[in-house]
Amino acid sequence: MKAIIMMKQLVILLFFLSTLIAFSGNAQHLSIAQRPENSLTGSAFAASIRDSQISVSAREQHMLEEVEQGNVPDFYRSFLPVIDTAMIEGKQFVIKYFVAPDYLAIGSDKDYFYAPLTAASAQKIADKLNCSLPTRKMSNRIYQSAIFKLTPEPIPPSIRMMTVPVFEDHNKLVHQQLDRIDAKPGSLVAGNKKDVIISNKIIAADGTLRVVIYGWHKPDNKAIQPLYNGHKYDWVDYSHGIRLIQNRVYLNGRKTTIKKILKSKTLNVLLSDEGVIRMPRYPHTNSIKL
Repeated sequence: MKAIIMMKQLVILLFFLSTLIAFSGNAQHLSIAQRPENSLTGSAFAASIRDSQISVSAREQHMLEEVEQGNVPDFYRSFLPVIDTAMIEGKQFVIKYFVAPDYLAIGSDKDYFYAPLTAASAQKIADKLNCSLPTRKMSNRIYQSAIFKLTPEPIPPSIRMMTVPVFEDHNKLVHQQLDRIDAKPGSLVAGNKKDVIISNKIIAADGTLRVVIYGWHKPDNKAIQPLYNGHKYDWVDYSHGIRLIQNRVYLNGRKTTIKKILKSKTLNVLLSDEGVIRMPRYPHTNSIKL
């Protein structure tokens, strides 16, 4: 009997050792151009798109161009591991995925501007960088894993919440809090924005496309924003954050993709609390034909 118990303990130990080895990597690097020396700082870029005469589509095109040119902070380029587990059909599964340390930002390490985007533009950037947006379950897990958990700082709702000046106001509030808690750039940060997420609610009951938001967790781990698809597809406001996650993930140490996991009838529970995600991305336009 003692020999059998020792054998079981050895099997468990070997499982966790093999898992530890498989998941020994601590970071992955974003495939993006180096930041040009003449790039705008975050505050300078924000000033360049502040004019109220600039349309949302033109504003977002400027954001897309800055990101494509590599004008993101150096600390943003190292993605950090998040691990989750689940028992599926009596077997233990461990998934590891790599997430951006913070929400998408434009500028330098010392001067960066968070970039709220419409769902379509967020998906364009994710596609360019071989990334995905999170699900609600992933948003929760990222918050739980964050080293620095910020306290949400809402700004009273108004029509101005969709404008760059309010983006800048909230940017300042977040940076002030990051300074107060002495957050180290490149550490996993959460609680400063709502997540634009992928969800089965992207297509509403009436067949129209919607942006789906969730999160803005408080220190008690509860999210201010429940899963919500009440806004139109082109809605964006200061509270929206774009969290990028590498498409490549590791399931029990083996490479696979977020899409494959989310479309699996059995494995989806590792990344989704909505079941199979039928369309795990946003269309680039108002058409649902992908």
